[in-house]
Amino acid sequence: MTGREFLELNSPRQSLHLEKLKQMEFMLKLFDGLPKEDQNLFNHGSYFLAGNSSLCGLAANNFFRRTLNITKARFVSALPMAVIPFLSTAAVYEVFLRQPLLLGDLNCEVCTVVRGGLIGAVVGGLYPFLLALPVNASLAARYSSSPLPGKENLLRFWHRASQPVFKKMSFGILVQLLTGIYLATKHHGIYIKMLQQIKPNRDPEELEA
Repeated sequence: MTGREFLELNSPRQSLHLEKLKQMEFMLKLFDGLPKEDQNLFNHGSYFLAGNSSLCGLAANNFFRRTLNITKARFVSALPMAVIPFLSTAAVYEVFLRQPLLLGDLNCEVCTVVRGGLIGAVVGGLYPFLLALPVNASLAARYSSSPLPGKENLLRFWHRASQPVFKKMSFGILVQLLTGIYLATKHHGIYIKMLQQIKPNRDPEELEA
């Protein structure tokens, strides 16, 4: 294959990449034209959702510790339950909501709100609960704080142990759902403000990728 044929083969991909770069540059210019308050909310608003996720992780960890009578390794169990949910929620919100909005790839308000609600409820609320289960199960087995059944009854035991914890966590999951919806609505509103800066005579197709 000659060099010319290689360039012709890759030209559609290169063109798409260049269009994406132009679109990114254009959207960043619009973002820089926003008030500082909107920029700060857009850049750092997801940290509030991530912080709540850390609180959910600590709460789930505390509930499981009480249920399983675990009194040791408080810091060892609390540290991952605070850090991992925070980082996971912030990263998922960044990849699936904030960046698509900033690049102009997420124009649907309903889709934005649904994404925000799912990220808040699943990643910010349900995930810390699910993460706390294996963390405290390993501690219960290590320190023998609670009598564990045999393998044949293990699933039933953890299901029964998780039910009261999940009931207590349901309010936190609901709060995360509403927080995710609220942030997504605010961020989509900021995205609309970005688009409103475009002059009427500007070609709207510039935003299309």
